[in-house]
Amino acid sequence: MTTTPFLTDVKTLRERARKHIDDGAVTAGYAAERDTVIRLLNDALATELVCVLRYRRHYFMAKGPNSKSVAEEFLAHSNEEQGHADQIAERIVQLGGEPDFAPDGLTSRSHAEYVEGKTLTEMIREDLVAERIAIDSYREIIKFLGDRDPTSRRMMEEILAVEEEHADDMADLLARQGTER
Repeated sequence: MTTTPFLTDVKTLRERARKHIDDGAVTAGYAAERDTVIRLLNDALATELVCVLRYRRHYFMAKGPNSKSVAEEFLAHSNEEQGHADQIAERIVQLGGEPDFAPDGLTSRSHAEYVEGKTLTEMIREDLVAERIAIDSYREIIKFLGDRDPTSRRMMEEILAVEEEHADDMADLLARQGTER
């Protein structure tokens, strides 16, 4: 029985690394359709930015007897969503793309909607809906990426885990709102 090494020989790896050096982190081994991945990541970027803005508005607009703790949760989520947006933008650049921060069309590129909500309960509900949308869309992106782009997939998996925590937080807040009326 002969064992074939699963790694490319070092000489070939070195030669490949010198070709297309302007592609930066994207090597010949990158198996995904880069333009499609960049488009998907830009949609995720728009989703995160819309969530940042919606949570930030809710932070400032939260009113009522238990609004201080809820507002603090909104602010924490806004900051985490901004961190996600930064991660996604950085990955887009690594792939040779340009992150789309253009405000025109931001809501049309976002998977989540920007719904303001008038009451604290409406705000929490809208944030929960947006988190649920992000969870499903990010799962689809992760499935699409598969093994073709493990770096983007891992990043999206990490973001997904936080979005699931956010949804859990909003569901808990919503349940508390129902008992505190």
